[in-house]
Amino acid sequence: MKQRARTVTRFALHAAIAAVGAIGAGVAARFVAPIAGRRLVETRVERRFNVLTGAPPRRVSHRARELHATLRVADLHADSLLYGRDLLRRSVVGQVDVPRLIEGGVALQALAACVRIPRHLNVERNEDTSDDVTFLALALGWPARTWSSHLARALHLATRARAFADRSGGQLTIVDSAAALSVYLRRREADSTLTAALLTIEGAAALDGDLANVDRLADAGFRMFGITHMVDNAFGGSASGVVKGGLTGAGRDLVTRLEARGLLVDVAHASPATVSDVLAIARRPVVASHTGLAGVVPSPRNLADDQVAGIAATGGLVGVGFWPVACGGTDAAAVARSVVHAVRIAGLEHVALGSDFDGAVPTPFDASGLVQLTDALLAEGLTDDEVRAVAGDNAIRLLERTLPA
Repeated sequence: MKQRARTVTRFALHAAIAAVGAIGAGVAARFVAPIAGRRLVETRVERRFNVLTGAPPRRVSHRARELHATLRVADLHADSLLYGRDLLRRSVVGQVDVPRLIEGGVALQALAACVRIPRHLNVERNEDTSDDVTFLALALGWPARTWSSHLARALHLATRARAFADRSGGQLTIVDSAAALSVYLRRREADSTLTAALLTIEGAAALDGDLANVDRLADAGFRMFGITHMVDNAFGGSASGVVKGGLTGAGRDLVTRLEARGLLVDVAHASPATVSDVLAIARRPVVASHTGLAGVVPSPRNLADDQVAGIAATGGLVGVGFWPVACGGTDAAAVARSVVHAVRIAGLEHVALGSDFDGAVPTPFDASGLVQLTDALLAEGLTDDEVRAVAGDNAIRLLERTLPA
């Protein structure tokens, strides 16, 4: 979630206040808010912020279309669970749903649980004094326990994802183990109209301050964990926080515990000091699930070249983002140039895709249009095998060797 994502909660707050004022919080959250809130989020928020950049779509070559049909595309970050849409139905708003994932050739989509968003969100400096997801939870009729508990919000979003999978008739699989991934990939070889999701955490606020909750989140199927989001927390500094410090003692314990439970540590949104501290103590691959590169676009949010190289040294992945502040442009060619820069710094096998679809940022295409990126990568001079690696095989290989057995 990025700058102006606060609009999500502003309109959600209006919906919640109206409903609560009329009939009371409990009744509103259960009956009125889910209808009015979803409609409001869809029409006022997603149509305005989860959008395409407006850059003319590139004319895609026949070679790109042929290659793309053979790819196992994997994307390391999307916030699509947050808005209340039925992800099994093709929507005219937002950037991700199952039909568009399948049309875009996406074999694996990471779906994040974003559980805390500060008011007046910006990239440079956010104080941890507000939490607008509370109002979103009210507006969308989330269970009452989610109104005050970040852990409950994460578990609720995991439940939503599994409900989609259960209703999909096998079209959507939640991948939470190496065995499940292997079975799914064999199925997809025979049927390309299948897709899968990996559940991830965006920010340690989801722990509600208790390291023991790592086990609860792991048991719920989360397999990648971001230390910070848009504010500093008790575990580490955010690139968009106030102090922007490194890992705390609790943060070091968190990294150790995550690795012990088989969760990948994600340093997207982490401050430079936190990134350095994680890299110094990590014993397993580290991931930046969705990021820009400061060597392409200088920004507090983007990784410096030495950080990119450090992530590669752990055997991890850098997921290149699709939004303008990440990639430096509004078209697929800009994303491709950022990918090429990441490959130059990290090495081919350590670069992946990290769109930030449905993260309140504009992207050049939605999930159905990923063939445009394949074409742009070919135009940048990548070979078919290099495109195949970046588009998804690197991410899938990492998961094959790091997911719990």
